Amino acid sequence: MDKSDIHPQLLADAHYLGQMPTGAVLLHRNASLPWLILVPETRLTDFLDLPEDHRNAVLADCAALSDLVKSALGYAKVNFAGLGNQVPQMHLHIVGRAQDDPCWPQPIWGNLPPGEDYSLTTLGEWQELLVRMAGLQAAALPDRAG
Repeated sequence: MDKSDIHPQLLADAHYLGQMPTGAVLLHRNASLPWLILVPETRLTDFLDLPEDHRNAVLADCAALSDLVKSALGYAKVNFAGLGNQVPQMHLHIVGRAQDDPCWPQPIWGNLPPGEDYSLTTLGEWQELLVRMAGLQAAALPDRAG
């Protein structure tokens, strides 16, 4: 999947980090909590409509992202969702949650206050973690975050 195939709203809200076997990996710009987004390579809009083999492969990539959030970033809880109410392109959210996060125990949607963006250094570090732990094919990062 080429970056140009990703819905513009997703790219406005998140950094493009690269590709996993089933699709693109994004990192939400609000650094208040780790919020990864997998954009599967498909024209279908609902996860449960994927053929079983494709659905299982996408789920395996999501599990790898969840494992990174838990084991490398230290979050005990991961929320997983595929909503698509505002962006029709299929995309799946993998979000690390903790009792001290800014919207706990509420859902992040509609409750996450504005937060700082990731620094280019942190983006690079997270990208390298994803390469090592989840098989990400890293994309070139911008000259600056934001």
